Amino acid sequence: MQLDDQYFMRIALQEAQKAYDLGEVPVGAVIVANQQIIAKGHNLTERLCDVTAHAEIQAITAAANYFGAKYLPECSLYVTLEPCVMCAGAIAWAQMGSLIFGSRDAKRGYQQLAPRALHPKTIVRTGIMAEEISAMMKSFFRNKRR
Repeated sequence: MQLDDQYFMRIALQEAQKAYDLGEVPVGAVIVANQQIIAKGHNLTERLCDVTAHAEIQAITAAANYFGAKYLPECSLYVTLEPCVMCAGAIAWAQMGSLIFGSRDAKRGYQQLAPRALHPKTIVRTGIMAEEISAMMKSFFRNKRR
């Protein structure tokens, strides 16, 4: 059975919900190799007091540990929100095969700030479950402002 982008993005959305429940900005990430999830992550910047503890970084570190290698060209990263420049740099250094993200980040997304940050061979797909992801982000920030 061939699993699709929506399937893996739903798992990333479950990771984002974990971050939401912890009071973290709700971003979740999943790394897939050969149709199998090998790593997951969600934002932990508040909990770890670490500005680099983004979902993508957590997942990339777990995937590198899984393979015992720093390059991940056969992997796909599913992330709920467009990566920031820092995460795009990590994705580039890992030579990730593909990046699939749900909702754009017009303020801090790499496409706005550093559109050439990714490795040139990385394939990018966007807009997967964007409405659900955007609704979660809006809910989170609306609740933070109360």
